[in-house]
Amino acid sequence: MRNKSSLSLTLLVALLMSFSSKAQTAKNPVIFADVPDAAMIRVGKTYYMSSTTMHMSPGLPIMKSTDLVNWKLVSYAYDTLANMDELNLVNGKSTYGRGSWASSIRFHNGLYYVTTFAQTTGKTYIFTTKNIEKGPRKVSSFKPSYHDHSLFFDDDGRVYLIYGAGKIKMVELEADASGVKAGATEQVIIENASLPSGSGPGLPAEGSQLFKVNGKYYLFNISWPRGKMRTVIIHRADKISGPYEGRVALEDLGVAQGGLIDTPDGKWFSYLFRDYGAVGRIPYLVPVKWEDGWPVLGENGKVPEMLDLPASKGLSPGIVASDEFTRKKGEPALPLVWQWNHNPDNNLWSVHERKGFLRLKTGRIDTSFVSARNTLTQRTFGPQSSASVLLELSNMKQGDLAGLGLLQKNYGFVGIRAGKGSYSLVVVTNVNGKEQETESIPFTHNKVYLKAACDFKDKTDTARFFYSLDGKAWQPVGGPLKMSYTIPHFMGYRFGLFNYATKEVGGYADFDYFRLTDSISN
Repeated sequence: MRNKSSLSLTLLVALLMSFSSKAQTAKNPVIFADVPDAAMIRVGKTYYMSSTTMHMSPGLPIMKSTDLVNWKLVSYAYDTLANMDELNLVNGKSTYGRGSWASSIRFHNGLYYVTTFAQTTGKTYIFTTKNIEKGPRKVSSFKPSYHDHSLFFDDDGRVYLIYGAGKIKMVELEADASGVKAGATEQVIIENASLPSGSGPGLPAEGSQLFKVNGKYYLFNISWPRGKMRTVIIHRADKISGPYEGRVALEDLGVAQGGLIDTPDGKWFSYLFRDYGAVGRIPYLVPVKWEDGWPVLGENGKVPEMLDLPASKGLSPGIVASDEFTRKKGEPALPLVWQWNHNPDNNLWSVHERKGFLRLKTGRIDTSFVSARNTLTQRTFGPQSSASVLLELSNMKQGDLAGLGLLQKNYGFVGIRAGKGSYSLVVVTNVNGKEQETESIPFTHNKVYLKAACDFKDKTDTARFFYSLDGKAWQPVGGPLKMSYTIPHFMGYRFGLFNYATKEVGGYADFDYFRLTDSISN
């Protein structure tokens, strides 16, 4: 009996140790939220990552980590990219799915460089600073817009952009990376970078990121051959100009596009992302080993679920966060987790006019949720997430709509429509270009609690809306919204706080708080 008891105890201890080990170990995805097109550097023991947020302002987010798993927003490269109708969401123009795209981040001779390009403006942007977290920043911009470029400082002091799709090109920059070097010409370094994954129709190799390791150049690209999945391709060469030899480096789960990062203790990883439906493009890490001068990604060619890194402590408050809209002296008006849909009109919002509230004021007539200016957003996140707000509506004007939305092309929202001396609680959805009011309930109170709950588990991609009169007992309203990731917006769904006028301007709505949870329970 003692032997059996001893064996049982040994098994129990082993199981507990196994569970404890897994609980203390990171797992993929490392960020279950839309953080696409990552570029990454390590400076000493600190990692910095840049990403894409398209049409949002401020834009080009910079995140910080000390373990590759737990990330915190520390700055943006710009407050607004440019002052033009498309970016300002005025005169019937927008730049959904465009704005700034994939970025590059480097640290060279005491300066940080963060770069991007924008179809909307037709330019390439180089942001430089000595302090990537606090600035100030200097910006250089020039034409053309170099697609999916990688900024590269070579050992001989020369500076390049590597860019393109399918046909990968290189152009030399001035020594300070402020523009194309006088007299420099574009040079093709790989005629068909898609070839290792199959040269048929599909997404040509793009998303260039160039690295130099032990004297060799390694170029990472993503390719998506028709009928296959997104694939990581790596080319290597002894000279930056080539010739390059290429191979498929990873073909699993569609995890692709990114590059290499090493740890202070000599481990290597590849940072990549996975398209995961409506939540967006979510970051993964895969271990890297070096064999015969090549980086070998994954474990036996597969993306592992578990990683030999510290466990995640959650996305809040580093990437997303609740907000009571109370501000202490010296605090920024909005924490970095917030971004505006397009450039905001800063005259039409405040967290100071009424202490402890976000006030959104109307200043023009709009026709829809996606045409309205000054929608304040945060990322949704998986596997499940909910946001709730307390909205005060007594100062809304006839025709105003205010509430909590889920922003993408196929959007939905729950909110209040102000009538002539009356209110209605409404749910509005837009699916395949058809906006419809799925429910409208007469409402007689001067405040309302609203909630949007998102289920991204196993790509369920379903959202539901709720309202409450006391913040405790929630009533479902409007039926489910089938969320879908669309290329016209090119972004995972965002929670959005909004208020827009359809008949007369001058009204305002006050939001008492914005609270996030990682569940969808009532």
